Amino acid sequence: MFTTFQEVEAFFDSRKSLGIKPGLDRMNNILQQLGNPQRNIQAVHIAGTNGKGSTAQYIKNALEANGYQVGVFSSPSLSGLTGHILLDGKEIGEEAFKDLCNEIYPVIKQMDAADLAPTEFEIITVIAFIYFARYSDIALIEAGMGGREDTTNCIQPILSIITNVAKDHIGFLGNTIAEIAYQKAGIIKSGVPVITGELVEEALPVINLEAEKRKTTVYRFGADFTFEKRNDNYMIWTNGQRKAVTKLRMLGKHQCKNASIAFMALEKLSDAGYAMSSKKAADGIGNTTLAGRFEMVSREPAIILDGAHNPDGINAFVNTVEEYYGEAENHILFAAFKDKELKKMLERMETSFSSITLTSFNHPRAADASELGDLVEYAENKKVAANWERAVDEILENKSGNHFITGSLNFISLVRTYILNKSAYTE
Repeated sequence: MFTTFQEVEAFFDSRKSLGIKPGLDRMNNILQQLGNPQRNIQAVHIAGTNGKGSTAQYIKNALEANGYQVGVFSSPSLSGLTGHILLDGKEIGEEAFKDLCNEIYPVIKQMDAADLAPTEFEIITVIAFIYFARYSDIALIEAGMGGREDTTNCIQPILSIITNVAKDHIGFLGNTIAEIAYQKAGIIKSGVPVITGELVEEALPVINLEAEKRKTTVYRFGADFTFEKRNDNYMIWTNGQRKAVTKLRMLGKHQCKNASIAFMALEKLSDAGYAMSSKKAADGIGNTTLAGRFEMVSREPAIILDGAHNPDGINAFVNTVEEYYGEAENHILFAAFKDKELKKMLERMETSFSSITLTSFNHPRAADASELGDLVEYAENKKVAANWERAVDEILENKSGNHFITGSLNFISLVRTYILNKSAYTE
């Protein structure tokens, strides 16, 4: 049993060696022994290659603006164990997390002994389910990876969302868009409405076939709802019958798409009995920001962080830089996992910035800085920095130009903490 949160952290560190183990047998086992808390959650299940976090945040803020207690489960976390589980925008407290660990620890020990050891992420998911079952009016559950065999796919949601389908995690989800779409489509449940973002041609028939099997309806961006973007980041959303207008704080056309999915989700939640004011919902969406998503963490010098960690994410990120920062002096610092499509990502970035700096970070999956440097062929000003902290220090000392830091969310988490701690110290 655990007496301090530091003991809890050490316990979860020890589970990292179990790695990622797709499949739901262990989750179903542990949840059954704990009385199936997931059955007591009113849940929205969100899968997708990109945009899950922003879409969830838009929905959360709209619901909270209407007085609902909203739980959010997401990964990866930018702030340690407790950052995965939020209620009304606040992370679960360390004491509450520890108490729930102690509550489920005997079951974990039984499963360990039976050679059914639950992974770190599985245990965190179970804690989230118990917490939300007790305290939330509704919970937004982000799939960790894929959907069909994802740890979170033990819930019976009232609404399913697939933000998009692109190539990522190909070692686990498949090599083609159709294979990846099949995994995402696994969150579709019988009779539960499905909302999708913009789907590429190869993904659409896969999603539709699963929906037909489950006898449910798909509401697709571009076909059943859309938006019109106006100047100054205003957007007008419509589904043909209704309209909503808001001014987004989060930049980029991709954020308008994410917000559009959120507006459609609110329509279906309203149909399910969640009463809400349209104006409060639109205001909640408009006021939304999210850590690590085109987030400005310093103004002098200008430093923006964005967790773009696959080719589609990088493309949306660079498009946003070009739209809002145009011909300015823009510099980029990049680090990512070695199992990503690094060449594609770097090709999109290397000629779009005044300089590109490649670095690495302490993680077994992190790509080596020099290997990233070898992949960059056309940049006029290329640098390789073995030490990311030193590279960030140089940015902080350089007051000219705009500095963008992108790549793995794990990397962004480290950089964000480092910069914010430095800012607090210097203030």
